[in-house]
Amino acid sequence: MTSPRVIVGPPDAAAGRNVRIGDQFVGRAFALRDLVAFMQEAGLHDWDELDVVRSDLIEWRGGGPEVWGVGGSGSEPG
Repeated sequence: MTSPRVIVGPPDAAAGRNVRIGDQFVGRAFALRDLVAFMQEAGLHDWDELDVVRSDLIEWRGGGPEVWGVGGSGSEPG
């Protein structure tokens, strides 16, 4: 079974990133832990933050997993 493609959009003005899994919008992530929660809710139960950072399944738009600031600057909030 293949896993659906995950698209993480660029940071918006509030530093949130829209997340799609397959064809479905699943929410806005503000940190890696949010993305992990979306992945787990989609049935990928063994995923953690390190898996999210390393995965080829995830397409990062407007910056990679380290970009969570407004307009793509800054870092993940603590």
